Amino acid sequence: MFRSVLGKTLGFVGYTVQYGCIAHCAFEYIGEFVVCSGPSMEPTIVNHDIVFSERMSRQLFKIQKGDIVIAKSPFDPHMNICKRVIGLEGDKVCTSSPSDLFKAHTYVPKGHVWLEGDNLRNSTDSRSYGPIPYALIRGRVCLKLWPPNSFGTLSESPTRRIIKTQSDSD
Repeated sequence: MFRSVLGKTLGFVGYTVQYGCIAHCAFEYIGEFVVCSGPSMEPTIVNHDIVFSERMSRQLFKIQKGDIVIAKSPFDPHMNICKRVIGLEGDKVCTSSPSDLFKAHTYVPKGHVWLEGDNLRNSTDSRSYGPIPYALIRGRVCLKLWPPNSFGTLSESPTRRIIKTQSDSD
């Protein structure tokens, strides 16, 4: 009897470890489900929306201007942020808020991206902490899953701050 229980227990532990490894690889290399919180991405993503963030675009360096990404916070490595990519390395970006009379600009350095929330008046983003290293990006949001009435791909930026250059259309 002891052998039977031990065999079943070890079999269960073996399957648990296998499925745990598969789940880990799936979440680490394919994608993950993310519950978004905070007002910075409104109206595109609101508090408690659930999105799917895929990791392949980051691994293949396919992040583009206009993509919404999940990244590690430059202030707190235990916290993730959800922002829209406004500029890639070499791009000239506006660092001013929309209400500023005089506009300031900067260039995104090599290996960095410029991130902003869609709700510019209520977002802590690259306008506060500057461009972030590409390595802090965890994934690209490709699908909104919850709530069901807004299921699907995400809309374009409502702020119109993404400047397409000639090389973007090539």
